[in-house]
Amino acid sequence: MSSTAIAKKVVVNAQGKPVEVILSWKTFQQISEDLGWDLDAEAKADLRATRRDLTKRDSSAFVPLSSL
Repeated sequence: MSSTAIAKKVVVNAQGKPVEVILSWKTFQQISEDLGWDLDAEAKADLRATRRDLTKRDSSAFVPLSSL
């Protein structure tokens, strides 16, 4: 997602406090993709395993970029 401001509408209650935000569907989809909300369970598990390998500095879990 770009670093520009997100177009939105803020809904306030009778006391003037924000209670909801309305986004365009396109903006919501982009945010969902950026945050990984659209990933299935298998993809999320793969990402968690990758994070563990990175934390452990397990280089055997990765292939060199030059081999791709």
